[in-house]
Amino acid sequence: MFLFRSGGDRVSVDDARRRTRGTDAPAVLLDVREQGEWDAGHAPGALHAPLSRLAAGGALPAAAQGRPLVVICRSGNRSQQAAKLLAARGAAVVDVKGGMQAWAAAGHPVVDERGNDGSIA
Repeated sequence: MFLFRSGGDRVSVDDARRRTRGTDAPAVLLDVREQGEWDAGHAPGALHAPLSRLAAGGALPAAAQGRPLVVICRSGNRSQQAAKLLAARGAAVVDVKGGMQAWAAAGHPVVDERGNDGSIA
């Protein structure tokens, strides 16, 4: 089954978690929120690349390069922008409907920069 397209597709938080969970996951969860938001709370195992850095031409984290991406932000707006930008760069990418707010509301884990229970601002 083809799980990723060249941008524009949105997935639920449950689908995002399924696609990015575990060491042999088919995709990388990429959080595009700013540093303070990331530090307060993010999904365990996610990688961080703020949209502002990506929009300025910044590279993806090494562990995300060449991998399918599931992009997440706070509410789903920035992740849509990031998905379009990354698709234009040739990435296989989808974004998460509802973002980290929906992730936390669904009961999925959120950790802070120290690995303790985190929060979504």
